[in-house]
Amino acid sequence: GKEVVIANAIIAILTIGGQQLFSFFTFSCPCHVGQNLIYGLAFLGVPALILLIVGYALNNQTWRLVTGKRSHFEKVTTSNRLLKCKLICFVLCSITGRALVAPVTWLAVTLINGSYYVCAVSEYVPMYYYGADLNVTDSERRRILATFPCSQLVPPEMTRAKDEVILLLRYQSQVAGWLLIAVVVITVFLSYCLASCFSPLSFLHFRYWSSYVHNEQVLFDEATEQHSRLYAMQHVRKFFGFVPGSENVKEIRIPSLREWQAISGLAFLKQVDEEHYDYSLLHDWALKERANGKYLKTDEDP
Repeated sequence: GKEVVIANAIIAILTIGGQQLFSFFTFSCPCHVGQNLIYGLAFLGVPALILLIVGYALNNQTWRLVTGKRSHFEKVTTSNRLLKCKLICFVLCSITGRALVAPVTWLAVTLINGSYYVCAVSEYVPMYYYGADLNVTDSERRRILATFPCSQLVPPEMTRAKDEVILLLRYQSQVAGWLLIAVVVITVFLSYCLASCFSPLSFLHFRYWSSYVHNEQVLFDEATEQHSRLYAMQHVRKFFGFVPGSENVKEIRIPSLREWQAISGLAFLKQVDEEHYDYSLLHDWALKERANGKYLKTDEDP
């Protein structure tokens, strides 16, 4: 839907901006043998991996998939098991597609920029392609090549070769970046085509279904907010003797020290029986204790 496209576009734009700031303020090639490759690959891969994990974590479908359980009343059959496997595969593909937006954008932008790639592989370029006949050992040649990303460290006689090497590496990096973008675009397009071909719904029916799912989620969230507020209101009323916002409060309840201690502290979700949970310490207290104790009359006109 349009919401997904807009969300993906915003994620891509934020990733591009973050990558530019990240490169400007933090990236500085060490220009040392053995360290360039690790440093360049770390800047290429680690942020992409972090963005991938964040993409999975911020998707509600991930937690639905992780926490979802088969109903106890559902009869297990081969067809049900096959349908569930298909659904899990479909949801995983959907989650992965959304999660890959930021890391793929990061990789594409960094490859097109070229700085990370130049730093990572500069010491592995064969120098004889550029007419630079260095009468030095292999280790010394690699040391010189590793300094190419840092212009101030390059010997004057190697300046022309350094420029040609950096041009070649930037060319390779940018071609790889555009190829990555092309592969992703073609994959997304073919995925949508295949999904449409195998969909049991017509075009208009699919639009209706998408609209229904969206509206159902919005209404469910609104009902969840109102239901939880009303449910919590009953427990707060029992503890304090009134509900916040009430008019003409005639009396309030004074909780005892033991009751304050009972609702204070840390609590986990507590299972009461096979079907119900206690959501908080106040919830647990309200279900177990009677609302006896001290009540104080209040003036209606303060």
